Amino acid sequence: MSSAVSQSHFTLAFPFKSPADAEGLAPKLSSLMPDMLRAQDAIGTVHYSRFTMLSEKTLLFLADFDGEFGQLMLDLATHAGPVFDTIFTHVENPPQTPVANNAEAFVEWAAEHLLHPAFVYTAYTGATARKIKALAAAVDVKGTSQPNLFLVILPSKSRLAFVEMQTLLRAMGMVGKIRRDLDKVGTPHFAQFVPLEDRQLGFFTVYDGSFDKYIDDFTRNIGEVFDVLFKFTEGAPPSPCRKHVQEFIDFAAAANRTPIGFYQAYPGLTVQDIKALLIDSGAEALSG
Repeated sequence: MSSAVSQSHFTLAFPFKSPADAEGLAPKLSSLMPDMLRAQDAIGTVHYSRFTMLSEKTLLFLADFDGEFGQLMLDLATHAGPVFDTIFTHVENPPQTPVANNAEAFVEWAAEHLLHPAFVYTAYTGATARKIKALAAAVDVKGTSQPNLFLVILPSKSRLAFVEMQTLLRAMGMVGKIRRDLDKVGTPHFAQFVPLEDRQLGFFTVYDGSFDKYIDDFTRNIGEVFDVLFKFTEGAPPSPCRKHVQEFIDFAAAANRTPIGFYQAYPGLTVQDIKALLIDSGAEALSG
C-alpha cells in the first residue's frame, strides 16, 4: 500500500478457516456484491476494486483508491459492514463483529492482513476518482469501453527464486522501466505486482479493450519484464514473450483468477479518455 495522499493500492488477504469455508463463501459473496458496489459509490474514493479466490486458503480483496488506508477501512465498516460480517464467519481469527459497531478493530485487523506490493503503477497519477467523475460530468462524456481485469498468479520455482523476483521488480521499478513499458501499452489504468502465499507473485491490472489486443500490446511493450520474471517462474511459457504470444496467452489464461464484484467508479472511461479530460482541464485552468 502506498502512503500517498492520492491513488493508493491495497491487497487484503482473508485466511479461510477451512477449504469448506472457501467453498461456502463464494455464492454468498456474489449475492452481496450489489450492496458492496453501492457502498463504494457512497464512499466516493475508490477507483476500482474486486474480490478473488486466490486458493482454498485465501480470499483477496484488491482496490485502487484515494486518500488514507485507515479512513477507507473506517468508511467500509460504516457503509459495507454486513458484507464483511458475512466474510468473517468463514475467516480464521476475525475481528469482533458486527464490523459497523467495531470499526477500529476492523481497521487494525485489515492493517495486519495487508500484502505489500513490490511495484504499483497508475496511468494518471494524482487524479482522484471524484475529480475524474466531475470532469466527465462537466463535459457530458459517457464511457463506451468495458474495462477488464487481469489477475495472474506466477508460482516461483523456489524460495530463493521468489526473493529474486521481488528484488528485480523493485530494481526495475526504481529506474522507471516498468512504468515506461506500461505507459507504452497505453491501456492499463492500474497495475500491481504483489507477493502472495506459497511463494507466488500476483500481477493484477485493470485495462481497456479486448484480451487479445491487450496481450499483443503487452508482450511487445512489457514482455522484457516478464522474460526476466519467467526465469524464476514454475511452468513458465517460452521466452521472449513477443515471439511466443500464443504460449503467453495460454499460460496467462491458466494462471488467471476470476474476479468477484468488479467495482468501477467511472464505467467505460478509457485511460486515454481520462488523460484527455485531465489535459483539457489543465489547459482551461492555465487559460483562465
